[in-house]
Amino acid sequence: MRVQFVFQEIWIGLRRNLTMTIALVVTVAIAMALFGTGVLLKMQVDKSNNYWSDKVEVSIYLCNKLSANTNCHKSEPSADQKAEIKKQLEGMPQVAKVQQETAREAYERAKEQFKDSPGIAGSIQPGDIPDSFRVKLKDPKNFAAVVAQMSNRPGVDQVVNERAILEKFFKILGGLQWAALTIAAIQLIAAVLLVANTIRLSAFNRRRETGIMRLVGASNIYIQLPFVLEGAIAGLVGGVFAAILLSFSKVFLLGRLQKNLQFATPLGWVDVTGVIVASMCFGILLCALASFLTLRRYLKI
Repeated sequence: MRVQFVFQEIWIGLRRNLTMTIALVVTVAIAMALFGTGVLLKMQVDKSNNYWSDKVEVSIYLCNKLSANTNCHKSEPSADQKAEIKKQLEGMPQVAKVQQETAREAYERAKEQFKDSPGIAGSIQPGDIPDSFRVKLKDPKNFAAVVAQMSNRPGVDQVVNERAILEKFFKILGGLQWAALTIAAIQLIAAVLLVANTIRLSAFNRRRETGIMRLVGASNIYIQLPFVLEGAIAGLVGGVFAAILLSFSKVFLLGRLQKNLQFATPLGWVDVTGVIVASMCFGILLCALASFLTLRRYLKI
């Protein structure tokens, strides 16, 4: 009988405040989805950063007919110049490995790398990427010495530090992550306020029943339980919708980023499932706690 009464009171409360309950569910769903998306972006950035941190290279691009560098004179370096550049690179204490790559090899590698992005792959033509030396550093942070010695060397068009490019890229993703978390925080505040208003209105509508229950000796927990469960159920339903939205984020947001930006360490569904479960639990606890705190003053009636 007690369990039946509790569920009956929950149904009455949700039905009486249907409009506010729907608004609460939508707000919780959006907040949890944004929160989860921010967490997923953070996980993707951390995974990719850890993967690439010891794999970044310094690329030494040699002069060719398309070079804009005035020191190149629209000509390629001779075989002796290439050998001298390679010897100097191998003799530097910061360098771990030097790999020479021809223009043809660079073209084939770029086509393979961007095979899932037809727009990028189709725009690459043979000869667009010149001969180069791909330099693996012992410590990626010690790139300045290599850049300084190679930048104005005869036969060298430009020196590209891949670490600097990756840092800019990860900074953009980090900005997206914090934007999602900031909006999620605002939505969470709105959700808490909606929970408080919904429970306050529900308690006001049932103030006579609550008073009678107190007169016949009902405990605080027994009186509070239907209201707290109302908030928890609203949080659960919102969490379910948030899970659907997070699944779309995995497929359409992170999936497109993986396809277009060539992440080497994409997030799997195990990671996404963990974030979904954590978001749902957080939403339920948040709504239940907001309901409990709101009810404390009404139990004194």
